[in-house]
Amino acid sequence: MIKLAPSILAADFNVLGNQINMIEGRGVKYLHIDVMDGNYVPGISFGTPVIKSIRKNTKLIFDVHLMVEEPIRMLEDFKDAGADIITVHAEACSDLPGTVEKIKSMGLKAGVSLNPETSLDKLDSVIKNIDMVLIMSVDPGAGGQPFIADSLQKIKDLKEKADKVDANIDIEVDGGIRHSNVMDVLKAGANVIVAGTSVFGGNILENVDKFNEIFLQYEEIV
Repeated sequence: MIKLAPSILAADFNVLGNQINMIEGRGVKYLHIDVMDGNYVPGISFGTPVIKSIRKNTKLIFDVHLMVEEPIRMLEDFKDAGADIITVHAEACSDLPGTVEKIKSMGLKAGVSLNPETSLDKLDSVIKNIDMVLIMSVDPGAGGQPFIADSLQKIKDLKEKADKVDANIDIEVDGGIRHSNVMDVLKAGANVIVAGTSVFGGNILENVDKFNEIFLQYEEIV
């Protein structure tokens, strides 16, 4: 099943609650929450207080993407804040299997993210114990970057790798996805689509409707 995961990094925080209600009312199921620590990536976004505050007013699945160094030290805080899925960067974990195991032991779904230059081989120790792989199609840390075209082949290779080992994973893609290129991303094998400015920039309802229309077109041809 294809899922749209709007990234609140691109939302207007002055009316964040209203914008979340808008996308939820349009049938969106996931909310992508980018947490940046100013260390693993240059920028700082937000932390658990923001997540706790919005958790009270929505039933969306909180897809928390930790762009932080050694995220194992703060996993429990994000669970308590309301995370449903926690995704960590393979490059930021000195013990990736242990970090994944910690997430799973808390009863949450576990994801692993790979930067554009990171090999799929980084997944070998965890691919059968995770629920999702997040392919970064831009360099992490800033919104509005153009989609890296080589990501399409990486998505295809990941789908093949998962199928070979019978790993039942979602393939999520984050960065530079727009209405004009999302069909190519779906055809490559992704089923969870992160979109920031292409959802929250301009008319939010029309943007979500357009993504849903493309998703339906894709489902009709496969």
